[in-house]
Amino acid sequence: MEVVHVRCAGLDISKKDAKVCVRVAGAGRRKTVETVTTWGATAHRVLALRDHLVAERVTCAVLEATGDYWKPFYYLLEDAGFEVLLVNARHVKNLPGRKTDVSDATWLAQLGAHGLVRGSFVPPEPIRHLRDLTRARTAITRERGREVQRMEKLLEDAGIKLSSVACDILGVSGRAMLEALIAGQRDPAMLADLAKRRLRSKIPALTEALTGRFTDHHAFLARVHLDLIDRHTTAIEALTARIEVVVEPFQGFRDLIRTIPGIGPITADIIVAETGADMTRFPTAGHLASWAGTCPGSNESAGRVKSTRTRPGNPYLQGALGAAAMACAQNPGTYLGARYRRIASRRGPQKANVAIQHSMLVAIWHMGTTGAFYIDPGGDYFNQLHPDRAKGRAVHQLEALGYQVTLDRVS
Repeated sequence: MEVVHVRCAGLDISKKDAKVCVRVAGAGRRKTVETVTTWGATAHRVLALRDHLVAERVTCAVLEATGDYWKPFYYLLEDAGFEVLLVNARHVKNLPGRKTDVSDATWLAQLGAHGLVRGSFVPPEPIRHLRDLTRARTAITRERGREVQRMEKLLEDAGIKLSSVACDILGVSGRAMLEALIAGQRDPAMLADLAKRRLRSKIPALTEALTGRFTDHHAFLARVHLDLIDRHTTAIEALTARIEVVVEPFQGFRDLIRTIPGIGPITADIIVAETGADMTRFPTAGHLASWAGTCPGSNESAGRVKSTRTRPGNPYLQGALGAAAMACAQNPGTYLGARYRRIASRRGPQKANVAIQHSMLVAIWHMGTTGAFYIDPGGDYFNQLHPDRAKGRAVHQLEALGYQVTLDRVS
């Protein structure tokens, strides 16, 4: 097998240390030499490792993506003057029964020497900072949602059915009622009278829903949950303000993709952070969609297709695109909404959602490559594309309802 890198290193990284195999391929009758050493995971030991690899004239270092433990090594080795490849653990699995840290490092070095591995996408430092911020905002937003759910469960335990009348128990009206309950107010009529605006039309229903057994025990727990929710809200606002500053260099790409229906500012921030706002890293739109995990998988053996389920992709990007796809599904006047309903009627809503994510990524790749704005073909695109099919479908539906249909073309 052809040797691509004569001097290659493989690093098997753990929390405390890393096993490093330096492989020097032999030429002619010379034997290939593989030397394995152990290095600590602290910053000064990683810097010493970098000097060691430079002294060994290594041209490629292969790291396995293990949790977050690879980051100190990658960030300190990426500017050492040789190629650093971060590889997916699923792509470099060693043979079970012969697996040790030393053999893993040797295996990584062998794969890298023969060019059998591909590096994962690791964005530059500005994008990494933005990614940390957007992922933290996503995590805290989810935790805030969990606290809201805990609050709702607490109210159910107290017999308070506020969520069955008010859509948002933490809205202006709901928050006022909760604060009054915590302060000791137990009269349902007085609590219902705190409703604001449109919710005042539901005062009789609120009065009945607020009749329960809310005790001091529930008041204590409700105060704890509300305080946590407020802290999460403050953190989310601070993160959003910081994101607005960090995303400024990528504002053009961010504004560009926001022209796609369903993509709001938060979703656009996540797309910028996860893709790097640089479409040149992906040769085609299909490469971007495949990397994101929105393409059908390929699992064929002996001429038989076993599965076409999508591969695991970027969970943060998939979550943001999934929410954007659902927003498109609720908009009947857009091409993406029409495409969603067209696919959902035949394949179901989940596959339709993934298809819309794929369409969005294809559009994002072309927009990022050409700089063109999104032009929506319209919600009647498919009807205009095949008018005879649309006509036949409508006639068939009317005939199925018992109508006799006669069509006259309007001149």
